[in-house]
Parts: sequence; C-alpha cells; structure tokens
Amino acid sequence: MQLTRDDILSDLSLTGTAFTHAWSDRLDEWVADVAASVGIPQGAALVAVGGYGRREMAPESDLDIVLVHRPDADVNDFAERVWYPMWDAGLKVGHRVDTVEGLLRLSRTDLDTATAILDARFLCGEEDLALELAVRATRQWKADGTTHATQLAERVNDLHGQFGEVAFLLGPDIKSGRGGIRDVQALRWVAATGALEITSPEALAAAYETLLRVRVALHRITGRPGDRLVLDYQDEVADQLGYGDADLLMADVSQAARSIAWLSDSTWFQVERSLEPHRRSTDAETIDDEIEIEGWLLRLTDSADVAGSPEILLRVAVTAARNRSFIDHETLERLADELPPAPDPWTEPMRTGFAELLQSGRAAIPVCEALDQVGLMSWLIPEWEPCRSRPQRNAYHRFTVDRHLLEAAAEASALVDRVGRPDLLVLGALLHDIGKGYPGDHTDVGVDLIQTIGERMGYESSDVDLLVDMCRHHLLLPDAATRRDLDDDGTIRAVATTVGSLTLLDLLGALTEADSIATGPSAWNQSKSHLVSTLVDRAGHVLGGGEATEVITTRFPGPEQRAMMSQGTYASRIVDDTITIVQPDRPGAFYRVAGVITLNGLDIVSAAAHTETGVALSEFKVAAGSDIDVRRLEDQLERGVHGRLAIDARVDERRKTYARAQKRMSARPSPTTVRFDDDISEASTVIEVTGPDAIGFLYRISRAFAEIGVAIWSARIQTIGDAVIDSFYVTHNGRKISDPDHQSEIERALLHAIGRK
Repeated sequence: MQLTRDDILSDLSLTGTAFTHAWSDRLDEWVADVAASVGIPQGAALVAVGGYGRREMAPESDLDIVLVHRPDADVNDFAERVWYPMWDAGLKVGHRVDTVEGLLRLSRTDLDTATAILDARFLCGEEDLALELAVRATRQWKADGTTHATQLAERVNDLHGQFGEVAFLLGPDIKSGRGGIRDVQALRWVAATGALEITSPEALAAAYETLLRVRVALHRITGRPGDRLVLDYQDEVADQLGYGDADLLMADVSQAARSIAWLSDSTWFQVERSLEPHRRSTDAETIDDEIEIEGWLLRLTDSADVAGSPEILLRVAVTAARNRSFIDHETLERLADELPPAPDPWTEPMRTGFAELLQSGRAAIPVCEALDQVGLMSWLIPEWEPCRSRPQRNAYHRFTVDRHLLEAAAEASALVDRVGRPDLLVLGALLHDIGKGYPGDHTDVGVDLIQTIGERMGYESSDVDLLVDMCRHHLLLPDAATRRDLDDDGTIRAVATTVGSLTLLDLLGALTEADSIATGPSAWNQSKSHLVSTLVDRAGHVLGGGEATEVITTRFPGPEQRAMMSQGTYASRIVDDTITIVQPDRPGAFYRVAGVITLNGLDIVSAAAHTETGVALSEFKVAAGSDIDVRRLEDQLERGVHGRLAIDARVDERRKTYARAQKRMSARPSPTTVRFDDDISEASTVIEVTGPDAIGFLYRISRAFAEIGVAIWSARIQTIGDAVIDSFYVTHNGRKISDPDHQSEIERALLHAIGRK
C-alpha cells in the first residue's frame, strides 16, 4: 500500500490540469486503500475538500481531507489510525473530524472552512454523507451570499496588499498575488452565491491554466511547497515548460495575471455595486449624448457614433479617469471592433484628450490597463505593442516595461507645476523607455520611435524635438548626479552644454524623479533627490548665463578637515554617516580605510581624498541610517591604518562568508567594464568601473589603483540591483591620465582586481 508518484513527476508531458488531475486521482486510489485497510466504519466518509476537492493537487500541495460522520457513529479508532499512513508517506495533511452539522456551523464564521467544503468531493465510505455535505454547504453558501461576498472581497484585498501584483513583480507569488490563482478561485466562490456570473470564463480558464502549469513546474523543481516564482527558478521553469527563454515565460505569466486581474476587477465591481448601492446613485448619469455612467460603470449609449468619431475613445478614457469609473466590457469591445484606423496625424481633440488622460495621474493607470486588454493602447500608439507584458528581470525595476511607463506618467503628473509644458512631461514620461520593447540600445531605439510617434500625434517640430531629447537624455541627470563630482565645475558645464535649454532641463529634472520613483524603492531616496536637485540648480544657473564656480559653494577639504590635517598625525572623526580619517601620506592610505569600513558591513555611497604637505585626508559617506559601532570602527581604523590589521585576509573571509547569502537580483550578471573620461574634469581623469556587486568591490579597486600609482581624489559609489557602478576622479603624478597605453594598463589592473583576468 505504498504511495508512488515518481512516474507522474517524471512525465513532463503532464502539466497544469493534466498533472493535478493525475496526481489527485492517484491519491484518491491510495486514500481509499488506506481507509479500507483500517476499516472505515458505517456512518462515516472521507471527503476531499479545498484544492484536493477541486482535483488541483500540485506536487507539494497539502492533502485536505475531512472525516465526516453521523452523530451516532463511532469514528475515534478509525480517526486515530487513518491519518498515520498519510503522514508516514510524507504528505502534509490538513484534516478534520466532524459531523455535517458541525462543519456547517463552523463555516458560518470561518471563511476558509466555508470555501473548503464548497469544493467537497467524495472519496470513500458512505457516499450519501459526502453528498449531503456538498449540497447543504452550497445551499448555505448561497443563503449567506452577501456576507460571504463581502468577506471574500476583504480577503482578496488583504492578499493583494500583502503579495502585490503577479503581473509586474520580479519574483511574484503566483498563487496569492493580484492576478494569481487565488483570485480565480475567489471568483468561482463568489459566482457560487448565484448572484452573478463570471465575466469571460473561457479567457479566465486559459489564464488560470497558464499559472497552474507554472505552479506545478515550480513545485517539481523545488521539491517543496511555495508559490513565489523567484528569479533563481525562472530559467528552470521556462526550460521544463518548453519556453527556452525565461523572458517568454515571464511575459506569459504577466499576460495571464493581467487578464485575471482585469476580469476579476469586473466581477468585484459588480459585487461592490450590489453590496453598497448607497455609495453612489444607480440612476444613469448622462455625460453627453454618447457616454453615460451608472453607479461606477461607464458605457457608450446606443446612439454613440464610434466609427465616425475616433476622438470618442479618449473622451471615454478621460471621463472614466475623471470619475474613477469602470469601463463596461461591452463598451471596450465595441470600441475595439468599430473604431477606424487612428488618424495620422491626430486631431487636436485627440492630442489634448490624451494629455488630459495622462495628467489625471494614478486614475489613468486602470483606464489604460483596460484599454490595453482589448488592444486600444496599441491602436493609439502602435509602437506600444512590443512593450506589453515585457519583463525587466532585475530587482532594480519592479514593473514590466509597459506598467513602468504608465507608473512614470502617473508620477510625472504630480510634478506638472514644475515645468512649462505639462503635456510634454507626462507624454515624455510615458514614452521615455518605449525602446525597451525592441532590439538594440533602448535609448537609441526610443529616439527614433518617439520622432515618429510625436509627428503622428501632430505635435509641432520643436515639441517633437523636446520629446526626443527627453528620451535621449533621460539618464543624464541621474547618472551625472550619482556618478560625477558635483563640486567639479567641469561636470556642471558639461551637463548644461548637453541639455542646452532651461525648458529641457526642467522637463528632465521632473522626468528623472518620476522615472526613478516608478522604477523601484532602490532608485530614489533622499540622497539621490538632493544630488539631482543640486545638479539641476547648478546647471540651470549656467544655462541662465552664470558661471559654474559661482554656485559651487562647498570645497573639499573644508575648514574642519583642514584643521584635522594641520595636526599632521593620525586622527579620525565619525559623525552620523560621515567617516573622516587623517594620516601621514603613504601608499594605500585610501584603500586601507575602505577595507576597514567594508569589514564593518557599511555601504559606502561616496568618498573623497586629498593629499597635502605629506598628510592624507580620506572622507567616506556611508548609507544614511547605517548602524555604526563607533568604538569598534575607530579601533579597527587605527589598527588598519598602522598596519596592525590583516585587512585583505579579513575582507576575503567576509566575502566568502556572505557570498553564499547574496541572492541573484538580475536575470543576467552585470558586465564588467572600465571606461575613461578625460574631458569632463579639468584636473582629473574620470574612470568608471562597472561590475557585479560583491563584498569588498571598492576595496579591491582602490587597492589596484594604489598598486599602480594612481591617486584617487574623489569617488562616487552606486549599487543598482546586483550591479556596482563606481566612478573615480584620479591622477597620476598629479596629472590627468591621457596616454592610451597607460589607460590600458590601468584597465588591466582593475579587471584583474575584480576577478576578470
């Protein structure tokens, strides 16, 4: 009576429903054999409930079984003996022993029990008992339909808040996230109240099957329960399901989840309207002759002329966003079927309507998502299609390309008072990354696409130029602010020259903030906001006719640092997130300090160095809010500087210890590169080093510089996902490094230091 499943697990042709049915059927036979061997008493039945009741057993799903019995039946001995073989077989068993009345009574107050027995299925024993449970559970569910629908709505909202959206996250929970498996189950349960029907059940079933196939594959690969499709398993799941490329897998997951979420929204809208009619009048409100709103539902009137008025799409969209309305599915399908090809160029009402839609902020996102479900975003912008559900498989970006663009436009709408052209700001935000849907460098591709899109939309050539330049330079400000020295007047002049106008500078400043916030929490913080704001202010001063030196008010070293240097001996100062060290100048002064800071687990965000009259000054800023053990750090700094600490060995030990715990945060490892810039600074050469994030990265780089005789004057440290981008202002013998052969040797030393020979 051994339970075997190796043949089912190894048969990779069994995916999704085919697997869950095969595994459920195998379990049915085995459970019946176990019960028969123990001897199931009269007046009792084993009933599959929950996912087992639905025959949706993934490889590591719980086995949910109820031993239901009549009040006078003696089932104690059977209950004692029947569960042990299941546990011995390695199954996680969710079990309960109760009467029909007891289960129904519990289900009135416990939603999990109510939904579990709603899917009750007879396994063995007295079949009439199982039938009675199923019939009465369904009857009671319908009788308490309003209560259950309310509870389900609350449960679904709680899950969405906890697990986020399946369609857009790097490692989504495909069961509990918004647009996941649980959403479909909740729709089926609310439909079982008899109060409403599921919208587009065929589309819902297809999307559900996609996620079920992924769940089965994930369980097969991990060999344990859990439904988070984290980055580490995406390639294996893609291979097992025949995708080949994990990007294709994640695009399918995203599209399935978006369909589920959209269809789910429609159902929950109906539930909310039926449960809370008092919140808004259910009388139809006529917006104009062609659009009306009833409750929260917006629809076209019968007399609406869709074919003769392409502007009607944007009138519907703007009205829906303005009123926070849900666009009726029939209206969307009618628009998709009856609209003629979009005019080229757009009419003025279309252009202003689209800008108004985007300026409505977050209210525009569900409207654009609804349009996208029936292809209307691509009707407006054909270049949008390759971006749909396109994954960005790294931890830096939390959204797919299309959703990121919608989020960026929504964030930009909150900043329109900072620019002279709000319409160009929100449109530029929507389009700035549209090149990511195509092969090649996304900025170069985007420039060409936006030229075409802007002209098709009917913008004047000067406006199209601004939109194109917003795309061309959308990384200029964040890159310069975080990778260049803003106290270097060459940096300020270079940015001002590249931008060329105050109008574009203001647009880029707002776009940088909107794009960063929409990207993810690691892309925007108080420090970056300050740096970008400082850069915009200083570049704006230059574009207004001023000199960069007039606005660079901070110089390194300042009076406090010079006072420390004047002593001529070792000294340290740790204040908040700033660590300052003065020591006699000797080779390795900078990298030793960097190594000690690394040993203390602190993330360095910027550094500066200065040498004068035989005294070396190093100042490091670590991530704001870092937990610094000041006494320990001061002790190790002094020992490290004076050669009494095995820094290299300790950094290597720390790297080996913590490397195992570091999670992969991007689908593809960051490339290792070294770039030289001899133009941006008058006094120094800027060397930018990019590579995979690893403990001791700055330490190894700065040590390599010291060993080859290169002096570091300042550094900007940035980590994006699992990539490090460090920029160093350096000299050799007090001069810039312009000789190509010398640069080549420096590159060789740096690549060797970070592990690439």
